[in-house]
Amino acid sequence: MAVTHGDFVWYELMTTDVKGAAAFYAAVLGWEAADSGMPGPAYMLFSNKGALVAGLMDIPPDAAARNTPPNWSGFVAADDVDASAAEVTRLGGKIYRAPDDIPGIGRFAIAADPDGAVFGLFKGQGEAPEMPGLGTPGHIAWRELHAGDAAGALAFYSKLFGWEKREGLDMGPMGVYQLYGKKGADYGGMMTRTEDMCGPMWVYYVQVEDIDETARRVAANGGTITLEPMEVPGEMWVIQARDPQGALTAMVGPRPRS
Repeated sequence: MAVTHGDFVWYELMTTDVKGAAAFYAAVLGWEAADSGMPGPAYMLFSNKGALVAGLMDIPPDAAARNTPPNWSGFVAADDVDASAAEVTRLGGKIYRAPDDIPGIGRFAIAADPDGAVFGLFKGQGEAPEMPGLGTPGHIAWRELHAGDAAGALAFYSKLFGWEKREGLDMGPMGVYQLYGKKGADYGGMMTRTEDMCGPMWVYYVQVEDIDETARRVAANGGTITLEPMEVPGEMWVIQARDPQGALTAMVGPRPRS
């Protein structure tokens, strides 16, 4: 399916130890990391069986000056990055990095929604590559927003990207887990965060083939499990963890031996 405005198109890990992070995700997910060859600050590329998955870089000085911790971020396709950045501000969000060019790659900006959850805008040069389908092992399968206010967040992103309100799942005391998507597909879920949740922030789930084995690898390679395997609809299980540098990461997959 071709990439259009409002699609997630890229993911990026900013960290305090690029080498250590590369080793962790290689051991846990089988990803390979290689230098991108781009000029300027070092930028690594994570790949999964030859297919690009995400970028990896040191926390830039401007972000470090804001005491930004290691974190994962997602980039959403914009037909016009400058126009979308202006729309972010008009809708009550904030621009942390004004639209800028990556020579030979595309144009991007770093933004935050009105609650403070950070995301990126991106428009590539040339024809965009096809993205792996949801459920492809080793790739991002779900994008979850821990929002200050889920209803307000959905309204913001719907105006900005055209995302649609889809099924809402009643989670009892935790409130409604609101699915969102586009083109007839679910992209992820949003929920109003509880006091014990990190956030407001985005969490990205990598599809794995065995959630228990993945959790074991996380612990064996210096990570810390923050959410033990929890069952979700579709006969799937999820975990959340901190990598050795402290970035929140998450995985989704079956329990083959259960």
